[in-house]
Amino acid sequence: MTHKTIYRKDYQPPAFMVESISLEFDLHEDHALVRNCMHLKRQHPGALELYGEDLELISIQLDKKNLDKSAYRIQDGNLLIESCPDHLVLDVVTRIHPENNTELSGLYRTHQLFCTQCEAEGFRRMTYFPDRPDVLTTFTTRITADKQKYPVLLSNGNLLDKGETNDGRHWVVWHDPFKKPSYLFALVAGDLACVQDTFITASGKTVDLRVYVEPGNEDKCQHALDSLKKAMRWDEEEYGREYDLDIFMIVAVSDFNMGAMENKGLNIFNSKYILARPDTATDQDYADIEGVVGHEYFHNWTGNRVTCRDWFQLSLKEGLTVFRDQEFSRDMNSRDVNRILDVKALCNAQFPEDRGAMAHPVRPESYQEINNFYTATVYNKGAEVIRMQQTLLGKQGFRRGMDLYFKRHDGQAVTIDDFVCAMEDANGVDFSQFKLWYSQAGTPEIRVESDYRDGELTLTLSQSCRPTPECQKKKPFHIPIKFALFNKKGERIPVNQDILELREQRQTFHFTNLQEKPLISLLRDFSAPVLLHHDISDEDLLDLLRFEHNGYAKWNAASTLAIEQVVKSYQSEAPQSLPKTLIDAMQHVLDDAKTDKALRAEILTPPSFEEVAVRLNGIHVEQLEKARDGYRKELGGGLYDSARAHYEALWQREDHMMHSEAYQRRRLRNSCLWLMMKGNEQEAITLCQTQFSHARTMTDQIASFALLVNCKDNERRSKAIDQFYRQWHQDELVMDKWFAIQASCELPGTLAHVQKLLSHPAFNFKNPNKLRSLIGTFCFANHRHFHAPDGSGYSFLTEMLLKLDQYNPQVAARLATPFTRWQRLDKSRQDLIQKELQRLSKASLSWDLREMVSKSLNAS
Repeated sequence: MTHKTIYRKDYQPPAFMVESISLEFDLHEDHALVRNCMHLKRQHPGALELYGEDLELISIQLDKKNLDKSAYRIQDGNLLIESCPDHLVLDVVTRIHPENNTELSGLYRTHQLFCTQCEAEGFRRMTYFPDRPDVLTTFTTRITADKQKYPVLLSNGNLLDKGETNDGRHWVVWHDPFKKPSYLFALVAGDLACVQDTFITASGKTVDLRVYVEPGNEDKCQHALDSLKKAMRWDEEEYGREYDLDIFMIVAVSDFNMGAMENKGLNIFNSKYILARPDTATDQDYADIEGVVGHEYFHNWTGNRVTCRDWFQLSLKEGLTVFRDQEFSRDMNSRDVNRILDVKALCNAQFPEDRGAMAHPVRPESYQEINNFYTATVYNKGAEVIRMQQTLLGKQGFRRGMDLYFKRHDGQAVTIDDFVCAMEDANGVDFSQFKLWYSQAGTPEIRVESDYRDGELTLTLSQSCRPTPECQKKKPFHIPIKFALFNKKGERIPVNQDILELREQRQTFHFTNLQEKPLISLLRDFSAPVLLHHDISDEDLLDLLRFEHNGYAKWNAASTLAIEQVVKSYQSEAPQSLPKTLIDAMQHVLDDAKTDKALRAEILTPPSFEEVAVRLNGIHVEQLEKARDGYRKELGGGLYDSARAHYEALWQREDHMMHSEAYQRRRLRNSCLWLMMKGNEQEAITLCQTQFSHARTMTDQIASFALLVNCKDNERRSKAIDQFYRQWHQDELVMDKWFAIQASCELPGTLAHVQKLLSHPAFNFKNPNKLRSLIGTFCFANHRHFHAPDGSGYSFLTEMLLKLDQYNPQVAARLATPFTRWQRLDKSRQDLIQKELQRLSKASLSWDLREMVSKSLNAS
């Protein structure tokens, strides 16, 4: 089977539309029969092409007559009928084997559960169909299965009918009245428990809410249900979008390639984004569940009711919906802290992607395997591009654009250009230049020059962007930069604008009638996904840390100071003592009762490897990690006494509660414990051990467990690992944390330990969550050991990819991501990774993994 590159410029509408489809799934232990009856209508000249993959064709009828084999052909897995009437009914029966489907795409069986994943191209693994997002149709689905083994049978839409057969089997019929593409189809069959609730919409309609889980997990569903109701109300209030079916269902499954899937009316979730109890899930898990439940629900309008014309438009639904879920999470929690977390996620995942071999625009121009483009660029950077439009238009102007978008395109498959056009038309603006954010890859870098004299401030901003595979020379982006000016007292200086619109390669802005040289705060709220190079003094950064009320800008001032110290130590190849002014400033943050505790904890958190690495070239990893170690030890030592005092003062009897104040206390208290362990482990370790053994929440237990796993006391470390396992070995999701903490250990011997854990009874090589927890954590997050100078970490990843690719190509390709970022490393490591890429290229690989490998090699 050949695999060609698909180009956006080659898009052609389908020759036939599907007016309706009736599906019948007959489920058995060793196979499934799928009958597909389609009513088709021609809309353009051309053959009828139905996509298929790994299907056994049993029969095919056209207008109720068997189709002669000479009337069709199967080419590269697809079924083509050259000569067709303009209106026809096609009836196709296929046999598939869900029990053997380890790719977890299409229909598969896991934990005695039948489950589907159809996005992007999984539907074709069940039946022949024009499996593309611009073919929208109404689905009616009948499911038949053994009643005792599979008492719950679910699909999209509303339940129409159900019954039993004489042989111990039963059936149901579901109908979805809303047209949708095939990637939104879903089916679940199994023995599941159900937790129910209801929601009253703004118009007074009662919606039945159901969360299905494996029996025994019912007590872990309430937070997901509460999050769903919050999301439904928020979408009504913020966007005027009401839910449209009688029922909304969520199913939690253990084996799932993605985080969750927005199938119409029947969302399927990775269980980690549904199941939560204070003793098994961290505060961050709770926040993630709230955000992901919101994300998938918001897709009902931004993705389902209005969908993508083709997969190049993926960010039309994903970037927009990530933006919506980010704003939802900000409204439900701390707006400042959530914004910082979103920015950190972008810096840690998307900025490296922009510098790597897989760099691509938010709207790619080509792909070989679409699964490889569910990326941080499409999702997270795509969300920032949406956010910039709201920044430029204002919240009311953005809402006008959204209202027009829904009015024009409800029930359609459209493009990113259609979305931007709605924004333009609703607000009378021209976003022609702004659309370069969709077509140009790379992270723009802005250099700032400032000059103050005689009451006038002159700001000169210059923009540039590194060459990327699709474009060597970039046109200037349209970049909104939020800013503020402060006087020496920390008071905001009023100016006639709070956004600088940078549209030229070099642009100057003037501010007159100033009484004194102002303190300049740029890129407030992180108003654009750029790297800012501002030659601002440490004194001014310290003033911003004190004066700024904008949470992101306050955090960024501290982060910039910290990064400068780490880079200074890295470049000098020697430890650097932290200036007393910086320690004092961090002390002030720790003591500042006026700032919320979670924001204080974020400000005290040292920069990640990626946050520093994005500013370096030819990175010597061990040198950078040594510099980061030095900063952390200096900070912990300088704040030790104060951190201990706060740690003890923050303890409360009700610390196991799940409300905002308790969350903030835990966040700051665990930051204090971290500071103490970095500053003086020998003194702090008893406190750490006590917290671990007596924790009433997973948040407190996992924070102390991670510190114990990294402590120098071998006996305490081993005891903690064994104790945690004995306590939680029956909970799969908690075991994922157990594997991940050990994989991230900074101590010598971690790779050998990870290799040993591959044989642990709790590890399952075919479970994506386990793979991400152990192998993914080691290769993505443990830079110290993955990038070992001898190349052992790289060799380990190659071995894992070769094995995993045989089972699950999607997950294998995702785990190969660290190999796509070799260009930023020192020459020795570049050569070692090239060697592993060459080794992979000579193997028989899936198309998913081969694209990652070939593009990484070509980048050399």
